[in-house]
Amino acid sequence: MSTTELFLVAMLIIFAVPYLLWRLGQTDYYAPLVVIQIIAGILLGPGILGSAFPDYYHSIFTPQVIDAMNGIAWWAVMIFVCIAGIELDLKQAWERRRETGITAAFALATPLVFGCIVALVLLSLDGWIGPAARPWQFVVGIGMSCAVTALPILILLLEKLEILRQPLGQRILRYASLDDVAIWGVLAAILLDWTRIGRQIGFIVVFAIASYGFRTLMVKLKESDRWYMCLVWLAACGLAADWAGLHFMVGAFLAGAVMDSHWFDRRRMDLMRDHVLLVVMPVFFLSTGLRTNWSGGGAVVFIAAAALLLASITGKLAGIWIAGWILRWEPGEASIIGWLLQTKALIMIIFVNILLDKALITREAFTALLIMAVGSTMLTVPIVHPKLHASKNLAAGTSRELARAGSSRLASPAE
Repeated sequence: MSTTELFLVAMLIIFAVPYLLWRLGQTDYYAPLVVIQIIAGILLGPGILGSAFPDYYHSIFTPQVIDAMNGIAWWAVMIFVCIAGIELDLKQAWERRRETGITAAFALATPLVFGCIVALVLLSLDGWIGPAARPWQFVVGIGMSCAVTALPILILLLEKLEILRQPLGQRILRYASLDDVAIWGVLAAILLDWTRIGRQIGFIVVFAIASYGFRTLMVKLKESDRWYMCLVWLAACGLAADWAGLHFMVGAFLAGAVMDSHWFDRRRMDLMRDHVLLVVMPVFFLSTGLRTNWSGGGAVVFIAAAALLLASITGKLAGIWIAGWILRWEPGEASIIGWLLQTKALIMIIFVNILLDKALITREAFTALLIMAVGSTMLTVPIVHPKLHASKNLAAGTSRELARAGSSRLASPAE
């Protein structure tokens, strides 16, 4: 078969397999389609499909096909991260800075510390730290992976629970938004390369100047032109950041972060995010799955993933409990907020892809972190949904669809 035909076969697999698993398995209560696409990417990778059917795997996923998919995946994830940057609303966080600052600080710091402890254990073993990593980069990178909250997936889950537009949902978004900025800042510090320090300082200076000019231009344009200029700006920032050694996804986030969401029609922005998730992000999920590795032993990888998942969940819940105690929250609030903020998936997967690209972690560590991200996300709705029903003040607006989907699992589903 020609490369074009093989590419189309790969695309057929990418879109058909996750959809069938999601629809026929009726998994939406545990995992939305985006999570099933991530799982399918792992299943279709070299560790599972490639191990079970090596000839079939290598005949389809040739180097040429993988290169083509990687190009689509890079652009898809750049758009997605840029949208996440645009949607950050730090004005609300500033207006409620005491509450938001305390909660976001503990929500980030506690799982970071717990994750670093697990990373120190992994550091003592062979096959986990990347060849280009210093020990502190590996430890902080793993720790921050445990602290990440996936803001775009969090929005999807809040919509599913029908609390996105309610006060509780808006509070959670404020906490996650502030942590999102901190996460990318820590990533930039991890990637700081003293051999390229001149380039990186130059990038920051030029970016600050260019951002002022770009913002001045954008307010003068009509909205249809702003969409196009947004993509031009995104490509330029990604290129400059990668040239400076900070990775193109850091540039993509910065490109979005300096734009104001009110420049764009909200409905069109939501549609764009949904269309990116539908049309091109599945290619990124498969390309991520193709990078997994089980050569260190499947059992060892799963043990590491379980330890990381435990550190992530307990750290996030402990941090939110401390914040709730300080701020005197109502009973039950800390548990619900903590479980929602421990959602990982997309942003965490993007984060660990960068660590792998920069050779700060090995493929075994990458695989364990990927499994941890999937596990944390799949736990969220089944645990939060009954908690919302148990607390009448927080449960207002909980989805009837979710109640029906979970009726066989919950003792007293609300109608």
